[in-house]
Amino acid sequence: MPRRHDPGRRQRIIDAAIRVVGRAGIAGLSHRTVAAEADVPLGSTTYHFATLDDLLVAALRQANEGFAEVLAAHPALADPAADLPAALARVLGEWLAGDRTGVELEYELYLAALRRPALRPVAAEWADGVTALLSRRVDPVTGRAVVALLDGICLQVLLTGTPYDEEYARDVLGRVLGT
Repeated sequence: MPRRHDPGRRQRIIDAAIRVVGRAGIAGLSHRTVAAEADVPLGSTTYHFATLDDLLVAALRQANEGFAEVLAAHPALADPAADLPAALARVLGEWLAGDRTGVELEYELYLAALRRPALRPVAAEWADGVTALLSRRVDPVTGRAVVALLDGICLQVLLTGTPYDEEYARDVLGRVLGT
């Protein structure tokens, strides 16, 4: 049989992997489950992603785009007169109030780097990328501190089930940012 041209197949496989991890966690991810979810032959998943780590790297890269894209689009990063702590607290709140499954998925993939060294560079790319976005307004050391604080707030909200407190976030961000 002639090979079917399917330029979107690789992306469908990544999207399927994200759905599988969102539904069943990383433990539920396999080439077989992703192939079934993407409705592609099993060989397609291994053709595009030789290992599950390769697939997880692609999924993490795609998942990491969420918060960074929202942050990059925010006008407070370009306006030196804008209240940066308030803007960051608002953006974080909007992100956490969005699709909770998507936020949890991003953090599950991000934290998977603890056990999967192949994911560590991608997790670092996310932190470096957000730090670079923040460096439009603050120095790199402060930017890294803000990224660590945002990560901590997100993890506390996700792991404890406590509601996001925008006022608290604005206050502690202001302390770190010296405003």
